[in-house]
Amino acid sequence: MSAPILLDAASAQEHLAQLAQSPTIGLAVGCFDLLHVGHVRMLIAAREHVDQIVVALNTDASVRGLKGEGRPLVPLKERAELLAALRCVDLVTSFDAPTAHDLIDLLRPQVLIKGTDRTLATVPEAEQMASIQGQVLFLGDQKSRSSTELAARSGFLHRSGT
Repeated sequence: MSAPILLDAASAQEHLAQLAQSPTIGLAVGCFDLLHVGHVRMLIAAREHVDQIVVALNTDASVRGLKGEGRPLVPLKERAELLAALRCVDLVTSFDAPTAHDLIDLLRPQVLIKGTDRTLATVPEAEQMASIQGQVLFLGDQKSRSSTELAARSGFLHRSGT
């Protein structure tokens, strides 16, 4: 069974509020364009630290703003479906901004899940998480994969003009 896909963040917040217990919520945010093993390893590692894993995907427009024309390679609804199919993911939502500040205000996660390629200095939401007594966890294997690198290696980005 797949995790619910509630692309409207307010619906995601309502869903989390209806959970019977007070679970520890972990929020992973990003493009997740061309899902790869690094993404999966990060999410699996997060399960050891949180009860509910919420993946918030950048909308197609915000991915274009962050990564440029020709991105995302996979549209939002398909990226959501792929992530919802992962056993370790409990909910998939989306956000349409370059950072997840508003989403964090809405969902109030206890943990922000990031890959090992990031540091507190490179996570724009780190100070916000500290202000709500949350934490930022850097999980998964050492960064050796990226969607951009995979797309470039496949020749897709070159062919598409980006």
